[in-house]
Amino acid sequence: MTADAPWWTRAVVYQVYPRSFMDSDGDGIGDLGGVLSRLDHLSDLGVDVLWLSPVYPSPQADNGYDISDYQDIDPLFGSLTQLDELIEALHSRGMKLLMDLVVNHTSDEHPWFRESRSSPASPRRDWYWWRPPRGGMAAGDPGAEPTNWQSFFSGPAWTLDPASGEYYLHLFDRKQPDLNWENPEVRQAVHAMMRWWLDRGVDGFRMDVINMISKVVADDGHLHDGPPLPGSSLGDGSGQFLCGPRIHEFLAEMHREVFAGRDGTFLTVGEMPGVTVEDAELFTDPARAEVDMVFQFEHVGLDHGARKWDIQPLRMRDLKASFGRWQAGLATSGWNSLYWDNHDQPRAVSRFGDDSPRYRRDSATCLATLLHLHRGTPYVYQGQEIGMANYPFQTLDDFSDLESLNHYVHAVSAGEEPAHVLAALRKMSRDNARTPVQWDASPSAGFTTGTPWLPVNPDHVEWNAERQRSDDTSVLAHYRRLIALRHENPVVALGDFHMLLPDHEQVYAFTRSLDGEVLLVACNLSRTPQPLADLLPQTTGAELVLGNLPVDDPAVLAPWEARVLRLP
Repeated sequence: MTADAPWWTRAVVYQVYPRSFMDSDGDGIGDLGGVLSRLDHLSDLGVDVLWLSPVYPSPQADNGYDISDYQDIDPLFGSLTQLDELIEALHSRGMKLLMDLVVNHTSDEHPWFRESRSSPASPRRDWYWWRPPRGGMAAGDPGAEPTNWQSFFSGPAWTLDPASGEYYLHLFDRKQPDLNWENPEVRQAVHAMMRWWLDRGVDGFRMDVINMISKVVADDGHLHDGPPLPGSSLGDGSGQFLCGPRIHEFLAEMHREVFAGRDGTFLTVGEMPGVTVEDAELFTDPARAEVDMVFQFEHVGLDHGARKWDIQPLRMRDLKASFGRWQAGLATSGWNSLYWDNHDQPRAVSRFGDDSPRYRRDSATCLATLLHLHRGTPYVYQGQEIGMANYPFQTLDDFSDLESLNHYVHAVSAGEEPAHVLAALRKMSRDNARTPVQWDASPSAGFTTGTPWLPVNPDHVEWNAERQRSDDTSVLAHYRRLIALRHENPVVALGDFHMLLPDHEQVYAFTRSLDGEVLLVACNLSRTPQPLADLLPQTTGAELVLGNLPVDDPAVLAPWEARVLRLP
């Protein structure tokens, strides 16, 4: 993949979580008008694609990932007219729009589910997963759920519908019933909706938990109990609904029905919890025509125990092994997505870096350099480019995230100490990623003229975009340089990857090579200076292409220093 490499190999994607990006009407919730007002920030940054998290009509049980109408805009965020304006404004700046596609499940308020729920004889009953109680048990009895599958938001993945005496499946919240992709009418309806958005000017989709759409179905049509995937921290039964038996068939059909015959400038990204390198190689092989790249979760699970809330120290050699395995596995076919942050992950500078006053800027730029110099398409999550950090939560009342609140209730009910559960929420809650973007030092950080739906991080007085915009040493300025480097230098986008020092616990180093050019990237992920010349003698006399700190001693990497060097 060199001479005819797709456009997205040299692109950088910027994710907007609209609720927290920018509010244009003073109601405290970000909206499309706010996104439109901040496009110059994205253009100045140099990104190529805006990925917009869901803005469809929704009861907002899961902040928009519970969709009640796939072909409209929630008034909370604006209108279809504004969405059209956004498409035009992005295209005029040379950027593309990636919409979120959430089709493993809908809202329970979607007309499809309302009709499905209306009667067991409904023509759309089989659009969702309805099943009777476990054999011989009465509906509503403890353990009567059709399988042992667990929801990602705590508790069983089945909810009883008293009117019919049957249970419906929801791998997430009870207000997010799973669509039955075994039914061809469901697939046809989804394909028609996707074509409608592409015809409107959208440039592709990020597909939410798309590897869950194929469930293991027995010959008798039933779903059965199942163990989790080996080594998985996911709920019971995950082996029955992750990368199920028809997943490749469904994605190939989607590509054929939606994208075939178009001009090829689209982007498809599959979010796939639990996906392996071997799976991803198949999903992203261009010859198979399924998706362009996947979002995998291996590296963001390295500090988890049995669950995401069981926080463990991150060992650098584990991070290297994970990244290195994915780089090697998708080296000849397929493609990587590269990310630290997104709307579901705590802030990287607090999690993988060092958000102390002394090292926050340096560690944010070091982590950015490390990620952007890998082979794959980098993703920047809103606020990451200015070094936004986790919020200083004090009490449970500070949290809004459904997953976090549900976990607290279930964990405390199971006997865990409330203080211990709260400590885990502070570090891992999705609310960390969802506090408003810090545009300036004003009371609401320039996000809104009203009361923000989540509190603004009090550190915004110092850490904000306005303060960094004209500072050539800022996190924002460093992101600009990283993005420009990928655009300008083919070795960054397409070069071969080779890991160096795989067992070193502080220095992360690798090379990128293409057509005789070799870049060596060395990052010190610690507060301790590291002897670069001793560890990597080939760096002596190398040309500095990009660094995040002034080089005081070429032979030594300062704490949280990153260098991109061109070898002779």
